[in-house]
Amino acid sequence: MNRTIVFCGLVLAALGSSAFAQAVVEYRGDDRIDPDEVARILAPPPPSPLTRSIRLLDAPKAPAAALSVPVPFAFDSAEIQVAARPQLDAIAAGIRKLAPDRTVLIEGHTDAIGREDYNLSLSQRRADAVRDYLVRQGIDATRLKDVGLGKARPLPGRDPDDPANRRVQFRGG
Repeated sequence: MNRTIVFCGLVLAALGSSAFAQAVVEYRGDDRIDPDEVARILAPPPPSPLTRSIRLLDAPKAPAAALSVPVPFAFDSAEIQVAARPQLDAIAAGIRKLAPDRTVLIEGHTDAIGREDYNLSLSQRRADAVRDYLVRQGIDATRLKDVGLGKARPLPGRDPDDPANRRVQFRGG
């Protein structure tokens, strides 16, 4: 009986950790972004082969499912500052390396400071601004989708008011 409970606990822990294992590669403002890494993160993972057993102890970590970039905007605006251009240019170069039928979701995020409706609107305007910038860099607009999520999804392990939550995330589709 105790063995069954322990085994079930291990299985639930393994499944639970895999649900959170969708890692986000988090870049800082001065980090150099490698377009090849962008393409690897935004490309859909290959289908996993079916196996006859479950390996819990040495299961590989799930690959990153998104990348997060702290795009600097002018205060209380969706105007992208010049400092963001090198990173966004590298994102554009990575998107160009994807298969032509692949889409990219641009998620705008804010910290938890301010009213929810205002943050939702601001995050959408910022996601739109990033989409427009990427289109000006030669990315086909039909490949880009954008959504403003406001303060709903802070970075894991961060205080919701942390300025690091003012970011744009990119997910492959």
